[in-house]
Amino acid sequence: MRVLLVEDEQRLADLVKGGLTGEGFAVDVAYDGRDGLWMATENDYDVIVLDVMLPRMNGYAVCAKLREAGNWTPIMMLTAKDGVYDEAEALDTGADDYLAKPFSYVVLLARLRALVRRGGRERPVSITVGDLVIDPAGLRCRRGETEVSLTPKEFAVLHGLARRAGEVVSKSDLLAAAWDFSYDGDANIIEVYISALRRKIDLPFGRTTLVTVRGAGYRLEAE
Repeated sequence: MRVLLVEDEQRLADLVKGGLTGEGFAVDVAYDGRDGLWMATENDYDVIVLDVMLPRMNGYAVCAKLREAGNWTPIMMLTAKDGVYDEAEALDTGADDYLAKPFSYVVLLARLRALVRRGGRERPVSITVGDLVIDPAGLRCRRGETEVSLTPKEFAVLHGLARRAGEVVSKSDLLAAAWDFSYDGDANIIEVYISALRRKIDLPFGRTTLVTVRGAGYRLEAE
């Protein structure tokens, strides 16, 4: 799953990014409101963590502009303020949840998972492709009634395919779904994860639902 973290305190941003990355999230970071708004507009995220007190454009304005543009990605607002009026303003501008600093990382993680589980207004809680079920919040996958164990990166690649089931998804799109904005490694790493996914979601079940489209990318289809 892909997260946008908009936070101007670099030390806090590094700590949160490190923790979320360890949990299997791909995390992009913006250090001011305008950059955060641009990144949220140009990329597809599962959840946005948005500080209120930001340079160039505050979090309330960023949230309001995203909602005005029809972007319903779940938003968790972070702020040093803890008054009820600040919380009300955050929710009134379109945020889905609110967490005051200082906060517990465990609580942040739990709330982010809850937001992903609920999804945006136009996103399903889970994705079903034939008898393959992907649960983004729980990082869980099953084929029929059989649980399939995936690594966080395997899950992220599968999630990128499942969200566009039936369509051809390019390597670059899968990299964007599973790695952060700064990744500049070899795009062929995707082939490694596609092979691993086939061994887990297709071969044991006698399926061929993960298809290579030569020269274009990959397609996940219901058999």
